[in-house]
Amino acid sequence: MLILGLQKTTLLDYPGKIASTIFTGGCNFRCPYCHNKELVFPELATFSYSTEEIFEHLQSKKKVLDGVCITGGEPTLHRDLPEFIKQIKDLGLLVKLDSNGTNPDMIQSLIEDKLIDYVAMDIKHSKEKYNTIACMSHFDLAPIEASVELLKEGKIDYEFRTTIMKECHDCDDMASIGKWLVGASAYYLQSYRESEQVINPIFSPHSLETLKQFVEILKPYVANTSLRGVD
Repeated sequence: MLILGLQKTTLLDYPGKIASTIFTGGCNFRCPYCHNKELVFPELATFSYSTEEIFEHLQSKKKVLDGVCITGGEPTLHRDLPEFIKQIKDLGLLVKLDSNGTNPDMIQSLIEDKLIDYVAMDIKHSKEKYNTIACMSHFDLAPIEASVELLKEGKIDYEFRTTIMKECHDCDDMASIGKWLVGASAYYLQSYRESEQVINPIFSPHSLETLKQFVEILKPYVANTSLRGVD
């Protein structure tokens, strides 16, 4: 496992839980709005954690923590992710996985083996415009569609989420995404925020009024749609 970040305690990353967040390095997407540049391009990173350091921390805090959030980058790029998670589960901790959904086989295996308890899957855009954000040279939507359908089966707690940008998302896009995710258990819209680590800082957020309009467009498709992290 290439681990490039550790947030020792968070009340935000795992809904309703006290958690540590582990950031894995490497991603197969090149989303220009991503605010984790060093995770997407791990060669830029100046520091990494050993698995021993991670488990020393978790062992020392397991009486305080409810769980661990594993995010990235894209964690499912790491073949040793299942074994890594097994060691976390052996500590009696819950595990939340953040993923872009490009590895449905691993997600399914993790669910079937009861290694994860919650999945948060990013939905970048409508099907038709997906690669305008993912920016992959060889893009195949099929694995992402498979992950969406897998999670909608409801065998595990999950959510879908989208980072919204004025330059990329409009009302028609929300309707298209809603039709795709219809019947999902939860969908969150997150407003774009500028930071020094953004790969390509050319974007801007929609107004709160517009974001609320997007939520109303989506609710007929996903009743539990709401804004997250919006002041």
